[in-house]
Amino acid sequence: MATPPQPENGAGPYNPYTAPVPPQSGPPGPGHAGGPSYGAYGAYGAHPEPGRYGCQVCGAWPAAHATVRGHQGIVVLMRFLSVRGPFCRDCGLSTYRRMSSDTLWQGWWSPLSVFIAPVTLLMNLGPRSAYRRLAPPSGGHRPALDPGRPVWRRAPALILMAPVLLVLLAVPALILLGMVVDDPRLATGQCVRNEGDWAEQDLRVESCASPRAEYRVTQGPDTAGAPCAPGDYIADPKYGPDAFTTFCLTGLGRAQGTVPAPGAPPAGVRAA
Repeated sequence: MATPPQPENGAGPYNPYTAPVPPQSGPPGPGHAGGPSYGAYGAYGAHPEPGRYGCQVCGAWPAAHATVRGHQGIVVLMRFLSVRGPFCRDCGLSTYRRMSSDTLWQGWWSPLSVFIAPVTLLMNLGPRSAYRRLAPPSGGHRPALDPGRPVWRRAPALILMAPVLLVLLAVPALILLGMVVDDPRLATGQCVRNEGDWAEQDLRVESCASPRAEYRVTQGPDTAGAPCAPGDYIADPKYGPDAFTTFCLTGLGRAQGTVPAPGAPPAGVRAA
């Protein structure tokens, strides 16, 4: 059997189905000796993560493998949701924020969901950290998802935070209210009016020049041994410095030496 002819340059066995390559007259091109080599990905270079896939949504890389979870409570039923990666940074954050935001308003409507929803939100912090560490996505076959606003700036989080903020602000608000509200205790020389009856007194301090003032505090705990004058009213002990001492209230007409306004108080309210 005859031996097939060998190529003149000794580059290898002869292949009758391959046309001879003409000599190059210009500078060496890609893939030739002395020219640049682009490898398996041609002019776009090699994949930056060999052996790994890009984002399953947009195809971009780098991408992280993680699972984002969600929860729904439906009275006596529950749903456990999950979306597995890989995701690029933007698609991963968008998925995390959407599912966490949905859990904030869908995850409380069954008895056990009250405990499961917070655990689900805490479990999502791991994927969130993995996505935030990634570089910006590149090389995808479609645009990445828009991450949108952070979870704490979305409507479900704001609605959930409202009662918590109210509880946190309740204590300082009560303290401030107590500082603003007038002290009910009286002092000698003040003028007051009674908004209630004499069985259930509601004394309000007024300026003595005001036409609404009705009585003047003429004697009190600081007047030792001096009983209330006949015709004076006796203030409820709650307006004193303790629960035992009282003040004497003299009508402004009597205090100014004029005839008091007609109408006597019920029996038992005058000083002896």
